[in-house]
Amino acid sequence: MKTPIADFVRRYQESGMARFHMPGHKGAGSLGCEGFDITEVSGADELYESGGIIAESEANAAALFGAGRTCYSTEGSSQCIRAMLRLSMLRRPDGVILAARNVHKAFVYGAALLGLEVRWLWPEETGSLCTCRISPEQLEAALAELPAPPAAVYVTSPDYLGGMADVRGLAEVCHRHDTLLLVDNAHGAYLHFLEKPLHPLDLGADLCCDSAHKTLPVLTGGAYLHLSRGVPEELRREAKQALALFGSTSPSYLTLCSLDGCNAYLAGPFRQDLAEWTALLGKSRHTLRQNGWQAEESDPLRLTLRAPEKMTGVMLSQRLREAGMECEYADGEHLVMMLTPQNRPEELRRLIETLGRNERPPKPAEKLLLPKAKQEMSIREAMLRPQERVPAEKALGRVCGSPTVACPPAIPIAVSGERIGPEAAALFQRYGVESVEVVKEGK
Repeated sequence: MKTPIADFVRRYQESGMARFHMPGHKGAGSLGCEGFDITEVSGADELYESGGIIAESEANAAALFGAGRTCYSTEGSSQCIRAMLRLSMLRRPDGVILAARNVHKAFVYGAALLGLEVRWLWPEETGSLCTCRISPEQLEAALAELPAPPAAVYVTSPDYLGGMADVRGLAEVCHRHDTLLLVDNAHGAYLHFLEKPLHPLDLGADLCCDSAHKTLPVLTGGAYLHLSRGVPEELRREAKQALALFGSTSPSYLTLCSLDGCNAYLAGPFRQDLAEWTALLGKSRHTLRQNGWQAEESDPLRLTLRAPEKMTGVMLSQRLREAGMECEYADGEHLVMMLTPQNRPEELRRLIETLGRNERPPKPAEKLLLPKAKQEMSIREAMLRPQERVPAEKALGRVCGSPTVACPPAIPIAVSGERIGPEAAALFQRYGVESVEVVKEGK
């Protein structure tokens, strides 16, 4: 597969052209990559008005993923999430968004900027802030309660622990109710390339975002906004404008080059590499379980361990760090490791050897008391009001200003406009949140 962006930038670097344009490093610097860091010079196309090499590369990506349209982002899935929300408003400007509560904070920021009304979907039970499994039956009941179809339904899959939503079942419910299904697939760009594809587009989602940089060999910030072949033409046509609304006018060509170069890998050896690596990870999960560890069910490129009694995920992460391994996420209950075919098999063997055998019994699963708080004002109003930062223990009874998160996983415990109750206060303590932005009281 051709790589038109990378090829153009390489030729430009080799041409010896005098750079009487931005950026200021002029192709030289201490990192060694500055020669590829260009701006919209003649022939380089424009990300939000693409009609040349960027458009060609995006079309290649769309073909690889089976999308109706694929657009690049150099500002991660955060930009794509906001664009998806904007596109959903084109069909129903006054419609609400039904969203599973384990959204990334980028969703809340998007809702504030767009003035969206959000109604939360809550799991029947959960043991982690990261997980919010909504069944098709739950969604059917929630939609039946609305006087009109919402602008969209929004879910996160895979979640931060690797849990997978029933995207196919949720999509069928959405389409019966004439509404769009939006999926934050930031952690699952690779899912289309499994032997049995599990990408949201393959399962019926209408729009989704993929953080290519999370699971593919792409520089940080590289992401895709995918629109299915079945969405209205108007949405596909307006996708670039929706991204431009939230994006910088100075996109990174380094990131664009890496997205472009990744296409050649996806079209070439990636499927085989992925098959071999997921098989190896499957064997590793089995080995860990034989060694006494509780390896949770997760998406194929993740190892999620539940900490045993008298231990925490943070303690396990420290053990691995001291042995030269840095993990993706740890909290009191879980340790999360994200792996790809770019990892080396010997790294996985070293992981298993370092963890060794666990003789402790599994930690009993806890049920979280979720903060189903009263919405005192809209997300937008609360976000734009004057705010003050207070210690978490003094936030009880106050109205949340900016969404309060631990990062990672950047999932709000309290959402802007909600009155902070005892359940949220308990979660602040559990997830190590020390201070909270609240709306200033009085005039």
